Amino acid sequence: MHHTTLIVPGFHGSGPTHWQTWLESQLPDTRRVSNIDWESPVLARWAQAVRNEIDVSPGPVWLVAHSFGCLASVVAASDRLNRVAGLLLVAPADPERFTPVGLRDENSHPEDESLSRWIPRDALGAPSIVVASTNDPWVRLSSAAYWADNWGSHLVEIGAAGHINVESGHGPWPRGLELLHALKAASDDLPLGNIDDVSLVRRGRHGALARLRHGTRGRP
Repeated sequence: MHHTTLIVPGFHGSGPTHWQTWLESQLPDTRRVSNIDWESPVLARWAQAVRNEIDVSPGPVWLVAHSFGCLASVVAASDRLNRVAGLLLVAPADPERFTPVGLRDENSHPEDESLSRWIPRDALGAPSIVVASTNDPWVRLSSAAYWADNWGSHLVEIGAAGHINVESGHGPWPRGLELLHALKAASDDLPLGNIDDVSLVRRGRHGALARLRHGTRGRP
């Protein structure tokens, strides 16, 4: 069965020296999610773009996400349970750092709702690994561990590695490639189900993305 590896960068995207870009050069049948404004972290739009890429893939998809891209990937994957072979979620951003319309910064109001209530808290239904650092400026290790536990993911703590990006020394990242290979090996014996079964593949108006859109409709 044909598989696609889908790269999902985070806020600001992944430049030419980022480990995600390096990973694309190491693997066949790999592409980067498109139609995302990397400077505008709006979860509903990003999750829709990821879900669209899953839908047009000829077979199951491996999601390799970083930072805010992890949140978008989890929302999309929860609506496409048997189209996702597995997820490698690296340095997932803390949902508390964002609102439904973007980054929570000095211009945000204290009462602005965070993204936490819109992030699925159920097991993802596919093998997954969350890679976390002890000194990540975008998420505390305890928060990464909390979400990993909710998603049924295996938590891999790699020490003081910052945000696991270029700034923290993660250009070419053989350890990340090893983890992806390990994830694929662990899932070899797990059935993906019939990917042509529309009733299983699509959750429609009851899915995570639909709830997010409905709950945040009308926000500026």
